[in-house]
Amino acid sequence: MCGIAGTYRWPDGKVVADRLTDTLAHRGPDGAGRYSHPAGDGEVHLGHRRLAIIDLSDTGAQPMVSGGLVLTYNGELYNAPELRAELAAAGVRFRGTSDTEVLLEAWRRWGTDCLPRLRGMFAFGVFDERTGELVLARDQLGIKPLFLLRRGEGLVFASELKALAAVTGGSLQVDHAALVASLLYYWVPDSRCAFREAEKLPPGSWLRCRPDGRVERGRYWHLKDVAAEGRERARAGEQPDMAAIVEESTRRHLLSDVPVATFLSGGLDSSWLTALAARHQPGISAYTIGFRAEDARFEAMPDDLRYARQVAERFGVDLHEIEIAPNVLDLLPRMTYHLDEPIGDPAAINTFLICSAAREAGVKVMLSGMGADELFAGYRKHLANLLALRYQRVPRPLRRGLSRAVDRLPVASARRGYRSVRFAKRFLSFADLPEETAFRRSYTMYDQDELLALLDPDLAGTVEDVLTEHADIYQDNDLDDFVNRMCLGDARMFLPGLNLTYTDRSSMAASTEVRVPYVDVEVVRAAFAVPGDRKIVGRQGKAVLKEAATSILPREIVYRPKGLFSAPLRAWMSRDLAPLVREVIHDGELVRSGFLRRDALARLVAEDAAGHRDFSKHLWHVLTLEYWYRGATSGAGQNSPLTA
Repeated sequence: MCGIAGTYRWPDGKVVADRLTDTLAHRGPDGAGRYSHPAGDGEVHLGHRRLAIIDLSDTGAQPMVSGGLVLTYNGELYNAPELRAELAAAGVRFRGTSDTEVLLEAWRRWGTDCLPRLRGMFAFGVFDERTGELVLARDQLGIKPLFLLRRGEGLVFASELKALAAVTGGSLQVDHAALVASLLYYWVPDSRCAFREAEKLPPGSWLRCRPDGRVERGRYWHLKDVAAEGRERARAGEQPDMAAIVEESTRRHLLSDVPVATFLSGGLDSSWLTALAARHQPGISAYTIGFRAEDARFEAMPDDLRYARQVAERFGVDLHEIEIAPNVLDLLPRMTYHLDEPIGDPAAINTFLICSAAREAGVKVMLSGMGADELFAGYRKHLANLLALRYQRVPRPLRRGLSRAVDRLPVASARRGYRSVRFAKRFLSFADLPEETAFRRSYTMYDQDELLALLDPDLAGTVEDVLTEHADIYQDNDLDDFVNRMCLGDARMFLPGLNLTYTDRSSMAASTEVRVPYVDVEVVRAAFAVPGDRKIVGRQGKAVLKEAATSILPREIVYRPKGLFSAPLRAWMSRDLAPLVREVIHDGELVRSGFLRRDALARLVAEDAAGHRDFSKHLWHVLTLEYWYRGATSGAGQNSPLTA
């Protein structure tokens, strides 16, 4: 895991590449490398920051130069041993044991045809000294990031958007459409970028720059096709052995020359991974979070620590517990800097603090249960959307009466919040809507009218564009299975746009690598070969995973109530953050610029304070968006986490 950067036929390319690379120092504190070479009538400059995980010697240093090919690479290949053996059998002689060298030799032998053969997470740039061509590529599921910016016949690229913002001297303009999307989702979709000109290389794709100025793009892997193949496998009666597939993926993800630990929330996904990892590496460490008792009570949060301790004791795991308290909110400016784009999920802070604690203990690599909920229908929204189909069969007068009754209920009192009321209000906000609209409303922040009321009226067309994009992506399939349509939508939008993004940025801010065994190409293939009625059975989400996990986990863990890798936002908003919220709403840059409307924000605060609606998540995101916007428009936040 590393930071990569470079320029291709770009003015002052060497200076720019050096600064790009320096900006990514947190991604790779173990070493730095530079490479330069002519490219047509210009030059190529590649940079690398190394976090040494496999082959800690100099033979794993980058940019790696060998036989006219040069590689700067971020990621891990979990099938590197098999590829190495295949290449060695074909006569390739390796100098070291790194997966970087395996990737370089695979590229030499197969070019872009090697990409579908790679099993792992990666983003890289490879330069051919003979042809003068530079190719950029990104992994199948978008686990690793790659940002790029083109001007004329030149290009710059980097692992993080902040690097591009830094080298362009604050000239990048905020893309208001991306900010509208972030308000809707509380994250920026992978198809958009918070700055104009800049873009994200799409998952499963590559881009080739030629010295004559031509640019070619290609896709080597399509999630839509994988889902369609899974449908056919299911129709043929194929039943994936999920226990064996998840264990094999977990074993591969333990490949490392440095210590590996796990996230352990006490929920199914992290508990299963931890148990499997402990089977292969006895005594492995795990990290978990807890909250102040008064915050947990106010939020009515489940006691995740109890379950995490139970798993640790049962499997001989060395458990480290970290308390998340309001003083971590001092991290807000630093986190908005590191996250690159406005992301309103407080789980980013949790991830950063866990990874920081692990790093202080000498751990560089951690396994996360990320992705299982998206691929196997484990979120409440998946079950809720199924229940909505039944709810729509209830006579309309009864539905209207129920809605009026629930609308009058408070979501909180002065001393505690009422989760069941919050869930009921949320459910009724989308239960009567058509499929795609209901699914969008079940996990986004606002309906169309609410979003329009919040924004500058001139952005009404942008709101329509953002909503249309969601519909286009969600409906771009021919699946006849409602549950798998939702899972496909999540795997294409929610997973890369939010969860993989904040996991990468938060962990790398602490110079730590996080691996995601559920977000593995073989696990994904198996996931879409499982029919929806085996993913949600009765009121149990992730039913097929739960059934498989009982082979190693106690049923109390497998079938416990779902926990949340989040934070007690209602408690924080009503107490610790209230003054900051008032400041941002009355005198924030977003309000003063006209992007957000002060009166609409004030209504959110008033309804939340009265306990009528739960807008804590909305207001948290307004804070993150405000801090990001201040840095983006001043230029200061593009250079230093201290001034973000």
